[in-house]
Amino acid sequence: MKASPPPTRPARSIAALPKAHLHLHFTGSMRHSTLVELAERRGVHLPAALVDNWPPELHATDERGWFRFQRLYDIARSVLRRPEDVRRLLREAAEDEAAEGSGWLEIQVDPSGYAARFGGLTPTVDLVLDAARDAEEATGVGIAVIIAANRTRHPLDAKTLARLAARYADRGVVGFGLSNDERRGRAYDFEGAFRIADRAGLLSDPHGGELLGPASVRECVETLGAHRIGHGVRAVEDPRLLDLLASRGVTLEVCPSSNVGLGVVAAPEDVPVRALFDAGVRIALGADDPLLFGSRLNRQYELARGVHGFSDPELAELARCSVRGSAAPEDVKKGLLGRIDAWLEGPPDGASGDGPTGTRPQRPVR
Repeated sequence: MKASPPPTRPARSIAALPKAHLHLHFTGSMRHSTLVELAERRGVHLPAALVDNWPPELHATDERGWFRFQRLYDIARSVLRRPEDVRRLLREAAEDEAAEGSGWLEIQVDPSGYAARFGGLTPTVDLVLDAARDAEEATGVGIAVIIAANRTRHPLDAKTLARLAARYADRGVVGFGLSNDERRGRAYDFEGAFRIADRAGLLSDPHGGELLGPASVRECVETLGAHRIGHGVRAVEDPRLLDLLASRGVTLEVCPSSNVGLGVVAAPEDVPVRALFDAGVRIALGADDPLLFGSRLNRQYELARGVHGFSDPELAELARCSVRGSAAPEDVKKGLLGRIDAWLEGPPDGASGDGPTGTRPQRPVR
C-alpha cells in the first residue's frame, strides 16, 4: 500500500512578519500603475518594456544590458515632474511597505537625478524629506533616507553629495551610498566622500559584489568602512571574505528577484541566500527596484522559504537582521524585535491581533 505523503505544516504569514526594508531605490519603488498614469498625465512616452511587456526582461551583466536597464530607469524617473508626484511616490511606497509588514523603510536617492526639476540639490532633499514625513504620518511606517552617489560620475560629485548628506544627518538622512555599475568606478576612488559622511555619523552603505566579484565587496569593507553593502552576493566566492563580513557584523542587502532579473544568477535557487546565512553573514532582504523587477519585499521572503528552505525561525532571524542593520532609533528597533518574537511565538497560520503591520512606531522619525 502506497504511503500517504506527510501532512503539510502550516506556515506563518510573511505579510504579518514585522521587518525593515533597507534596499529600495527611489524611482524604483514606484507602483507600475502610477508610472503609467503619470506618464500619460505628464506627456511622457513609455516604451513597450514599461507598458505591454512589463516587467521588462533585463540582462545587465554586459554593458549594453546595463545601459538598457539604466535607460528604462531614467525614463521612469522622468515622469516625476512636480512636487505632488514625489509626495505620491513616497506615500504609496509607505502604504505598500505597511501592507507587507515593514515598520521601517530606508529609501535610497541620488538627488542629482531630480535637482534640475526641483530647484537644485538642497530643495530636492528638502522635498523628499518633507514627503517622507507626510508618508510616515499617514502610514505609521518609519522612513529615513540614504543619499547615494553615482559610481559612473566623478568622485568630486560624490563629495558634494556627501557634504549635502552630512548637513541633513540629524534631519532624516541616515546613510551615504554608492550605486550604479560597479564596473565603472572602484570603491577606492570614492574614499574621500565616504570619509566626509563618516565624520557626520552616517552609515556607509555602498553597492558591491553584484556585477563584480568578492574583491569589490572587500574594497567596500576595507576602504569605505561599509556597515552595509547593497547586494554583496559575490562574497560567497571567498570563504575568508565571508569570515570578515561575519566578524565585522556587516549586513548584506540581498535582493533575490533583482539578482535574477539582472542576470547576476540564472534562477532564484542560484542566489546564495542559504550559503551566506549559514556562514553567519547578516542578511537583510530587499526588493531593489520593484518597478523594474515586478516584485516587492515579501516576495523575497517567499523565495527564502519556498526555494531556499528557510524555516519560520530562520525567516524571523532574517527580519531581525534587517532591523538590527537599520538606522532606526533604538525604541523603534526594540518594538520591531519584540513583534518579531511575538510572530514566531504565535500560531502558524499568520493570525495576529493587529494585522500585518502590528502597532505603529511610537515616535517620529526626526
